[in-house]
Amino acid sequence: MDEATRRMLGLPAPATRRITIERDLPIPMRDGVCLPADHYSPATDRGELPTILIRTPYGRGGSNPRVARAVAAQGFHVVLQSCRGTAAGTGEFAPMRHEREDGLDTVAWLADQPWYAGQLCVFGFSYSGYAGWGFAADAGDQLIALTMAATAAQFTGSLYTGGAFSLDSALTWVWGLGALGSDPERQPTLIESWLRRSRLHAALAHLPLAEADRVATGQRVGFFQEWLTEDDTAGEYWLERDHRSRVADVQAPIHMIAGWYDVMLPCQLDDYAALCKAGRRPHLTIGPWRHNSSGLFRRLVSEAVAWYKANAEGRPAVREHPVRVHIGGSNQWRDYPQWPPPGARPRPWYLHAGGGLHTTPAASDGRDVFTYDPNDPTPALGGPRLAAAAAGRQDNRRLEARPDVRTYTSDPLGTVVEVLGPVTATVYVSASRDHFDIFVRLCDVDTSGRSWNVCDGLTRVSASAADTSGVRRVEVTLWPTAYHFKPGHRIRIQVSGGAHPRFARNPGTGAALAEPSDLVPVRLEVHTSPQYESTIALSVVG
Repeated sequence: MDEATRRMLGLPAPATRRITIERDLPIPMRDGVCLPADHYSPATDRGELPTILIRTPYGRGGSNPRVARAVAAQGFHVVLQSCRGTAAGTGEFAPMRHEREDGLDTVAWLADQPWYAGQLCVFGFSYSGYAGWGFAADAGDQLIALTMAATAAQFTGSLYTGGAFSLDSALTWVWGLGALGSDPERQPTLIESWLRRSRLHAALAHLPLAEADRVATGQRVGFFQEWLTEDDTAGEYWLERDHRSRVADVQAPIHMIAGWYDVMLPCQLDDYAALCKAGRRPHLTIGPWRHNSSGLFRRLVSEAVAWYKANAEGRPAVREHPVRVHIGGSNQWRDYPQWPPPGARPRPWYLHAGGGLHTTPAASDGRDVFTYDPNDPTPALGGPRLAAAAAGRQDNRRLEARPDVRTYTSDPLGTVVEVLGPVTATVYVSASRDHFDIFVRLCDVDTSGRSWNVCDGLTRVSASAADTSGVRRVEVTLWPTAYHFKPGHRIRIQVSGGAHPRFARNPGTGAALAEPSDLVPVRLEVHTSPQYESTIALSVVG
């Protein structure tokens, strides 16, 4: 089994096959709570070895022991620790609340262990990465390397994307943690898994949202209720859970691994930009992956082992250029000195009434009208989703056939168009109500007419000022991308009023998330004219 795991993870030949495991080690916190951990210790003749710390809320069972053994066999101590509230006798789980203090207390405990050599590596995937950001800036010189995958130093940007509530991510995570229950090591039966998934689907469709946690898990979940009410991302609740201010203080080398269809990508790239601004030189790898996809995790483990070895041994960087990205549409990997690539500049494409998309502005006034009805919300299809099975690249023709979706399509391309970097849209809209959403998606239409989603984004509008004609300018930030549009293909833009359940439906009333509300349809007009130039800006090089 160890050999099969090693091959699956793409790891080199092991330094040893003899691993000693100490389970349920009690690591004391400053308030007297002890957080259990498992220590995987390799038997080698290499002397003092670095230690990899993984702090997780997802239990220490499942596939974790196999991965920990395979990594330890490469010549590392591995400490796999349960986060506070996710193991018996450790209190209630309060996401993001205790990770800084608990992380620093764990590092202090490590320093007292006879096998600890003073070289610490942090392995961070998803929440474990956030937990690592919590203490990394204060870990001192003993921290020699970090790998951070599908994660960020704060989760507010992912939970309240564009001002809307990311219902699918929030509730799917609540549901997944609820499935662990009081015994995170126990694996559910097939029938239990089917019943649980049925409850999640029912919860995502349920109103009011304040009852959705009960539908999904059978009980009230305190932190989900807090997320519904604490929606001021600049307020005290979220500020004390936000580690962005300390990202630039992390001195140890960092390798970030991300996916183009991951919910965390924009926030992760914000952390990358903060490090670059501070003069750091982080490595960055972005692949065609989704959150929780096996391909992303395999790349994380193999890159992490190589990264830790290189930094522990004081060797040069593992590759010449620090940035490596997968180019969608061409299935190529490309290296750059930075992200976005040098010379990348926004190039506008203009929406034209009737469904055209051109590099020149519309010459006459036009508008396209549709109605968004929260009683039958425009569905989410693929894209960045927390559950890998629902995420990624899909044929959008069925979605684009709906009357509440407008599309704008270019002529067949005569040459290659490569988009490398940020993507933003400006949409001029008239609306029958003050409260509405605008969802924009970039697609690649192939020569068979299939429309493949590339990236997208949403902005929630709440009683914003309109001009004297009642027109509002709505700015939408899409996920960034690296994509190759082939000659003969067409570029398509979708505009709609939502993407449910990825984003909570907008009831049209301005009601707070936790409040019951009527569901009121909104009539939306997209303006395309010399005065109101609705555009999408694609980053191109050259």
